[in-house]
Amino acid sequence: MAKTKPTPALRKANPSVQAITPPLVPSDAKLYVNRELSLLEFFRRVLEEAQDEHNPLLERVKFLSIVGADLAEFFMVRVAGIKQQIEAGVVELSLDGLTPSEQLTAIHRVAVQLMDDERECLRQLLPQLDQAGIHLLDYATLDDAQKAGVKEYFEEIVFPVLTPLAYDPGRPFPHISNMSLNLAVIVRDQNGVERFARVKVPHTLPRLLPIKHAPEAISGNGQPSSHHYSFVWLEQVIAANLGVLFPGMEVLQAHPFRVTRDAEVLIQELEAEDLLETIERSVRQRRFGSVVRITVNQEMPASVRNILIENLSLQPEDIYTLAPPVGMSDLGGLYALDRYDLKDPPFLSAVPPILNDADGDLFAAIRRQDILLHHPYDSFTPVVDFLRAAAADPNVLAIKQTLYRVGRNSPVVEALLEAARNGKQVAVLVELKARFDEEPNIEWARALEGEGVHVIYGLLGLKTHSKIALVIRKEDEHIRRYVHLSTGNYNPSTAQTYTDLGLFTCDDAFGADATDLFNYLTGYSNKKDYRKFLVAPINLRAGIEALIRREIEHQQRGEPGHLIFKLNALVDKSIIQLLYQASQAGVKVDLIARGMCCLRPGLEGVSENIRVVSIVGRFLEHSRVYYFRNGGKEEIYLGSADLMPRNLDRRVEILFPVQDPKLIRHLRDQVLAIYLADNIKARQMLSDGTYRRLKPDPTNAPMDSQAWLINKGTVIA
Repeated sequence: MAKTKPTPALRKANPSVQAITPPLVPSDAKLYVNRELSLLEFFRRVLEEAQDEHNPLLERVKFLSIVGADLAEFFMVRVAGIKQQIEAGVVELSLDGLTPSEQLTAIHRVAVQLMDDERECLRQLLPQLDQAGIHLLDYATLDDAQKAGVKEYFEEIVFPVLTPLAYDPGRPFPHISNMSLNLAVIVRDQNGVERFARVKVPHTLPRLLPIKHAPEAISGNGQPSSHHYSFVWLEQVIAANLGVLFPGMEVLQAHPFRVTRDAEVLIQELEAEDLLETIERSVRQRRFGSVVRITVNQEMPASVRNILIENLSLQPEDIYTLAPPVGMSDLGGLYALDRYDLKDPPFLSAVPPILNDADGDLFAAIRRQDILLHHPYDSFTPVVDFLRAAAADPNVLAIKQTLYRVGRNSPVVEALLEAARNGKQVAVLVELKARFDEEPNIEWARALEGEGVHVIYGLLGLKTHSKIALVIRKEDEHIRRYVHLSTGNYNPSTAQTYTDLGLFTCDDAFGADATDLFNYLTGYSNKKDYRKFLVAPINLRAGIEALIRREIEHQQRGEPGHLIFKLNALVDKSIIQLLYQASQAGVKVDLIARGMCCLRPGLEGVSENIRVVSIVGRFLEHSRVYYFRNGGKEEIYLGSADLMPRNLDRRVEILFPVQDPKLIRHLRDQVLAIYLADNIKARQMLSDGTYRRLKPDPTNAPMDSQAWLINKGTVIA
């Protein structure tokens, strides 16, 4: 990257004078990228991985399913929120100056193209899947033997589950639940009258129905029958057998459609007598949110669409007409096939040498030095072992932990339950408001309470998004506090596919800050100062802004300023303006922003010194790293917070400093520098908000950052 340079105004200024371009006018919409369109651009980058012929075939299918799932959530949450603004008469302009209605128009245009490109990608993948022995068949193409086998499955398994729901003057239009796949059926009775009925495709059955093969079956590329798979879409099987659901009627048409509803759970926390019961009710009501999108196939006639529009209170633009299939996320089921030749090669996560040499004594290892883990390159097992050791150790007096998304069958929660059974004092904040994870979190909260654990559901008006575990241990006549902090969740499953950073330490100041934080979470506290932590919503925003301003001051004193922020999203206007000011002062700013980025790099006189890259690869980049050159006294903060208003102002978040110089150098040279050198999976953001994929050239050797980290490991010298 070229050297940073001050703007013309600063070049003319006396370098000894601490002059800086005045803050940018907040209303200048041209300085910002629309948040929603930026998120759709991220989905586009994920789709590019499905389109990339260098990726193994089932990995490409996996990326295709991820785009489908991400788009569904986008409509359930983001589009639903904009529609709510319009219905409430709220005219709140986006950062780039669009009204809610203008945003919906722009979203519709981009989303339609994205969904069309998804299906074109699948169309191109189908012949390659066929060649590999994986066949996604249309029912109409099945031979007689295949149809006979499918019919047998339908009669035995599918038919008993189906419930046809009629719509006529005596029976109201049926409720259609969120994300359900349905068939809109038109039948004709004996009097020639046409009727509408809805048949729900049961989500309890596989969407891709396996077709059995004869033992001698050989796939198109010569693979033996054990590697030969054929599937047919369940909705096509149902459509072909509708006659048994409507005996005596003539089935004229059957068209699949999927409904996407507003899934944002509205919780009146201040009025709730019991937050757990309130959220349980809210999650149940999610099925009944207003409809924000319906996807249909191209064959559905206008007459059937009009029935859906009228009865679901839709506008015509809420119907998305697409090539089949309706709903792409179900393609993810193919990834479970036993075809490792079509997937990324497996690798073994490492355990840092200091833990391998600890003879099973994790506490002794942590006393010797702070220990950094970089998942999934480093195993998540030490985190689980840490909690299990604390649960079993007779010298451990108490464990305190925050849980946001832990998944089902969680060994982390099992360790906490065991600790309570062993008489430890255990306090756990289970964040019930973790979107789409409310139900498993409710189950864990009840299980923990059943063992006598002190369970807190969160703070009023705030989500607790911080990732921290505190173990209090008696050693001789003293108490020592061991702390684990992380950028990611306490979820061993996602730790295999998300990149995150975690730190073990028994630093006294960290332990004191952790104690103060848990007192804030479990009791009443107005504490405003922490020794090491930056805590939202208390001092994190002010702290990060002060660190950026300090970098500007270093630059103005003639010391090269450099900021490297690795994060999921950059949306906050005040932070963006401050980064623009840093660029104008000549500070070099490198942003590794996986998803949304509302800052525009490369604007003349504003952001020439800012570079933005996004890395989309085998693993989901999830870690947040904030690097400050600080005049050569480098500082790095890790944590759970992105630079978004919700993270800075409406969540409990932690950023914590890395104190060991060896770990700082490791993060600078073996993590951040590697990401910034990526020219295989990285895309560079342009000033118009679009991205261009980077490529190796004669001056830059090929660098796939995630592959490099797999092969090199994260062993700290």
